Amino acid sequence: MTLIMTIPEVPGHQIDRVLGVVTAESVQGVNIVKDVFAAVRDVVGGRSATLENMLRQCRDDCMRELDENARRMGADAVVGLRSDYFSANNMMILTLMGTAVTLRR
Repeated sequence: MTLIMTIPEVPGHQIDRVLGVVTAESVQGVNIVKDVFAAVRDVVGGRSATLENMLRQCRDDCMRELDENARRMGADAVVGLRSDYFSANNMMILTLMGTAVTLRR
């Protein structure tokens, strides 16, 4: 597993080489029936477990893909991780991006 950090460094390690930008994307379709129940729950209050689970699935898929892409580049770590969530046309979209680096041994 590649080290994935939101900060621009890996504590206790020195960056040896910057390999470039590494990204991952996940797009999940929102089920209309589940979406209606989530909207009702939002109106009456409370957390929407359906949408939370969808976000969690998007994030897990993206982290796995980011790790695979970074490894393919020969990275030891990804630093400066950023994430963007948005939805459009009944789709939940997550993008992750960071900088793939090797660490001094």
